[in-house]
Amino acid sequence: MIRTILALLCALALLPAALPAAAEDAPPATSLEMARLMGNGINLGNTFEACDNGMHGGNITYDPAHYETLWGQPVTTRKMIRGMKEAGFDTLRIPVAWMTNATHLARGENDYTVSPAYLDRVEEVVSWALEEGMFVILNDHWDGGWWGMFGSASADTRALAMEAYKGLWSQLAERFAKYDWHLIFEGANEELGARFDENSPLYCQDSTDTYLTDGERYTLTNQVNQAFTDTVRAAGGNNADRFLLIPGFGTNIAQTFDSRFKMPSDSAQGRLLLSVHCYTPWSYCGASSAASATKWGTKKDFQTLESELKMMGRYAAQGIGVVIGEYGALPGSDGIMKDNAVTYHRYMLDLCDYYDYCPVLWDCSGFYVRRQLAFSDPDMAALYLEKRRDAEGSAEEVKAAARAAADAALEAAPETFLTDAVTLTDDTCVAWIMWNSGDWAQSYSVGDTYSPDTVSAGLKTTDAVIDGEGTYTVALDFTDTEGGASKSVAFSALGIANGEILHPGWAVHFQSVKINGEEYKLSGRPYTCSDDGKCTRVNLFNEWVTNPMGVPNARVMYGPNIGLSATVINRNDAVIQSIKTIEITFLYGPKK
Repeated sequence: MIRTILALLCALALLPAALPAAAEDAPPATSLEMARLMGNGINLGNTFEACDNGMHGGNITYDPAHYETLWGQPVTTRKMIRGMKEAGFDTLRIPVAWMTNATHLARGENDYTVSPAYLDRVEEVVSWALEEGMFVILNDHWDGGWWGMFGSASADTRALAMEAYKGLWSQLAERFAKYDWHLIFEGANEELGARFDENSPLYCQDSTDTYLTDGERYTLTNQVNQAFTDTVRAAGGNNADRFLLIPGFGTNIAQTFDSRFKMPSDSAQGRLLLSVHCYTPWSYCGASSAASATKWGTKKDFQTLESELKMMGRYAAQGIGVVIGEYGALPGSDGIMKDNAVTYHRYMLDLCDYYDYCPVLWDCSGFYVRRQLAFSDPDMAALYLEKRRDAEGSAEEVKAAARAAADAALEAAPETFLTDAVTLTDDTCVAWIMWNSGDWAQSYSVGDTYSPDTVSAGLKTTDAVIDGEGTYTVALDFTDTEGGASKSVAFSALGIANGEILHPGWAVHFQSVKINGEEYKLSGRPYTCSDDGKCTRVNLFNEWVTNPMGVPNARVMYGPNIGLSATVINRNDAVIQSIKTIEITFLYGPKK
């Protein structure tokens, strides 16, 4: 008897550990339950999605190690994956650049066969994560900008894009068909939306500078998501009812909340999850260093973040699980954590617990340092260990505790960090200059909500209280910021909070624009408009507006709406490369 037992144990020890710990469990009935089960996740960032487009058309290499380490990350090991699981992460998202490793798509040929060596290497890491008891999300990331083929002016290129997209997911679905419901396919990253217009010189040689309308982008997004769903379902095996992660419009929460975005129809019931990303506010989360990041942590900051996440509750109420596929107050290139980063992450995790979302941290060894197999910050390490799925109780207990913790954090937050900021009330207007520098290092109150706390360290601001028709001056002074100047501009607009409410139909007329103390000649005709029906704005540099003449509420103070431009600052001008100060004097009043 003893010999029999020993023989049985030896035989079991030789079996491959091909399935995760919970593989025997039945999959949840709905994707909402699936999102809860996925716990907290982490991205294997800057690894398999690394692109080297320069290799195409010349000496093409499909060596997996070339790409895996191209963007500064180490070769992934099983110890790293195990370390992530032990650090408190239950889901691993693996961004991948598949088309970069396809045969000849970049040459305009209809051969999009993915390199078998690259498939083998990605599958190896997928299997490690599954064997460690993690869920795995596998997607097609930015991937060299090939998505611009969908928005090409050439009908042949657009048709090839859809053919290649279906062909890609047919290959992936066939390769991974044997893996069970712990492996989730995600149809894209942030590309379904404005990036259809990306005029990639590699993939869109036959394209012209034509752009899709918002309506066309939404229609195309819905078509691509439907093609993804249908292609995977038709592949057989475990793909028939595999959970699929559907990317929202640009994975932007507000744009995905738009009624024009539609979840695809599906032959499997309750198997579609929805993916959005959250870096709110980007001036804090995405700043290149702790020194250049705006402050975060006022009551308004907490409320803004919850208000945005709450939008996705509409999908959760329908039983659709929501995955925050990327988020984080990202460490700077120097590795230093931003002020209040732990507080930000705790609040994000509490809100995701409360709303039944699965949050997946964007990480490129900034938080969890793969070479060290540990978090760089002990407080962050403690937070994620505390928030791991196995450490939490029932769904009801988790939601109650999360709500209490989030409310307590909001209650403890200060009203403002500033002592001399202009105060906005319901019966006043305030004008200011919204700003993102070209390198995104300097920022001030970007968006239609006036937020003077959202300001980069050292940036001096001059805002103006509007008390009626008249002339006003607003300004920014970058001389005391990190670097002493704004390196070009990524976005800017003059905003007037409450302008549309208190002075409907009024317009702004620029009388003087000075950069570095010298008069600056605008490169186009600015116009007054509003995105939200509350804040009046005049775009100074807004590349996202591709057709100003089509803006429904566009207006000018003098003359007809002719020659309007949303980019009246020329980013190529020498003076724009190093902006120490910018000052705008403008007339505000009824249209003349």
